[in-house]
Amino acid sequence: MQVNGEPAHLGQRIVATDKVKVGGRLVNLHFAERVPRVLLYHKPEGEIVSRDDPQGRPSVFNALPRLRGGRWIAIGRLDFNSCGLLLFTTDGALANRLMHPRYGIDREYAVRVLGELDEAALARLTAGIELEDGLAKFIRLRPAGGEGANHWYNVTLDEGRNREVRRMFDAVGVTVSRLMRVRYGPIVLPANLKRGQSRELAPEEVKALLKVLGPAGGRGD
Repeated sequence: MQVNGEPAHLGQRIVATDKVKVGGRLVNLHFAERVPRVLLYHKPEGEIVSRDDPQGRPSVFNALPRLRGGRWIAIGRLDFNSCGLLLFTTDGALANRLMHPRYGIDREYAVRVLGELDEAALARLTAGIELEDGLAKFIRLRPAGGEGANHWYNVTLDEGRNREVRRMFDAVGVTVSRLMRVRYGPIVLPANLKRGQSRELAPEEVKALLKVLGPAGGRGD
């Protein structure tokens, strides 16, 4: 075996531009660009986003495809009684890129509440409400219909604190009866992805996602 006309040696590194010959014949080198694996999961109510639960509740991880030599990392969480889009990846850096508050990745939810918000409540939710862990506000909020005591709203946050959506509506006197995440950053919950089902993004889709996210430095650098 020769590399660039010289005998190869044990442990030698080869790059795509090297000319490698085996038995006098040139070998066509294919260096595939490795991209992180990303999985979309439609979480139903009644599952916990944890591998270990003292109460023995069903875990989202039990529903995911098995990995060899790796593990799925949850990108953010949804509480036990919430449903919708949940993302997983095999890459810790990408998970951090999508979760860390400094990057301002927004999340959109469809929320059903018992009761209807008046103009004052809508103004408070978008101007900012002081919760026990700091100020919280929706960067977008719009009514989405409803009948009787039930009303739907589409809301968007640029962070993901624990039970934040529910706590914000509680603060203005209405109770969330259903909460579904429909989008995480540029990824929308596919209409044909049923509850309890998952779909892995193709490498081309992951590359497109990375391109949309841009440099890892994010906001504030």
